[in-house]
Amino acid sequence: MNAAQIVLPALGPALPELILSIGVLVLILYGAFRGERSAEGVNVGALILLVLALFAVMSQSGAKITTLNGSFIIDNFSKVMKALILLGSAATILLSRDYFQRERIDRFEFPILLILCTVGMMVMASANDLISLYLGLELQSLAAYVIAAFHRDNLKSTEAGLKYFVLGALSSGMLLYGASLVYGFTGTVSFPGIVAALDGTAGFGIVLGIVFVAAGVAFKLAAVPFHMWTPDVYEGSPTPVTAFFASAPKMAAMAMTVRLFIGAFPDVTAVWQQIIVFVAIASMALGSFAAIGQRSLKRLMAYSSIGNVGYALVGLAAGSQEGIRGVVVYMIIYLAMTLGAFAVLLSLRRGGQMFETVDDLSGLSRTHPVLAFCLAAMMFSLAGIPPLAGFFAKYYVFAAAIKADLVALAIIGVVTSVIGAFYYLRLVKVMYFDEPVAAYEPMAPGTRIVLALASLVVVLFGIVPAPLVDAAGAAAKSLF
Repeated sequence: MNAAQIVLPALGPALPELILSIGVLVLILYGAFRGERSAEGVNVGALILLVLALFAVMSQSGAKITTLNGSFIIDNFSKVMKALILLGSAATILLSRDYFQRERIDRFEFPILLILCTVGMMVMASANDLISLYLGLELQSLAAYVIAAFHRDNLKSTEAGLKYFVLGALSSGMLLYGASLVYGFTGTVSFPGIVAALDGTAGFGIVLGIVFVAAGVAFKLAAVPFHMWTPDVYEGSPTPVTAFFASAPKMAAMAMTVRLFIGAFPDVTAVWQQIIVFVAIASMALGSFAAIGQRSLKRLMAYSSIGNVGYALVGLAAGSQEGIRGVVVYMIIYLAMTLGAFAVLLSLRRGGQMFETVDDLSGLSRTHPVLAFCLAAMMFSLAGIPPLAGFFAKYYVFAAAIKADLVALAIIGVVTSVIGAFYYLRLVKVMYFDEPVAAYEPMAPGTRIVLALASLVVVLFGIVPAPLVDAAGAAAKSLF
């Protein structure tokens, strides 16, 4: 082959990923030359990169375009999910600055690892074959294992990183085994190729492959029965890292799950639907019951995130365009609720000491009324109480399930929602009816920005739902 015959793939569709990848190499060099003094500059640089990548994502057309031999796809679905991933990562940088400075672990490596993690997550959202999906997943995971143990002098943090790594390696192996079975029985790794090879029927080998792939995906989502790492890793990691794990990687894992099942197995829905229904029911039930006895706010948020993944999967179980729209709406609202809750959590500091238990919120309404109001809004929203955003999130997924004749699943979802409301409302009761403790230190500016934006989404969604619902509808439509 001569030089004239070599055709380079069009890299325009991957511009946001290229911005982050090239930018992070520059930040690594800057950090290496400047040493520990570079932390502030690298954080600002990382934030600028995320904003530039967000502009690049938003300026892409919603038309379906593939590149890199069809392994990388952009459409309205990837556009919305990447925007959520970038917003989650940018919020993490804003939330982490003050915390890391106070804990004396303010090192330039954190934003760099966060950017690398974000690149992996964006590849997951645009993966159009099993290999690109796995590459994105591993890039995200390897960086995530390190940032879980970022507070290396803290025993809980190093233990969290090790647990996450060992269990993550196991789940990656299961996913890879399932992917190899699918490849072996179809002869292709491309999602459109798999659809053509299956032709609406799935033999035993394919069913086994889907089961193993679903197991690997469930781990990344922190869905039952592969949730066991979540409470320990959430509790042990530095709080901004926990906020990150509960937000951006959840967006990427859900994007990957939807892309995989709707993109590669749309004609064998009956095979994977029952797996998703089981995982959704188990996650909703565990998330509702296990959180009731928790005193640690971070563990409570861990079980809350497991339950919320279950609710989002109700939409995927429907396997319809309405269901996927429900999933996207749910993830948008979940991102706002989670970041808002963690912004309050990071503000519970007195005399340089962080507080992380339910009792530390006692009488917050009298010492910090605005903070208490914002956290109460997040809790009412997570409980699914109208007219806040969380109610509409659940409404869209349950309505899609009922339309797809999954009435029992929707009923179970409503029942577990009512049970889960107990522990969310308990926090409101502690803030508004218990005796107050001494006032906390003022919020850091970055934390205040995240809390204000999250509160606006949660409170105003019921009044102006159209922009987000329309974006979710366009995202769902692009998959069908």
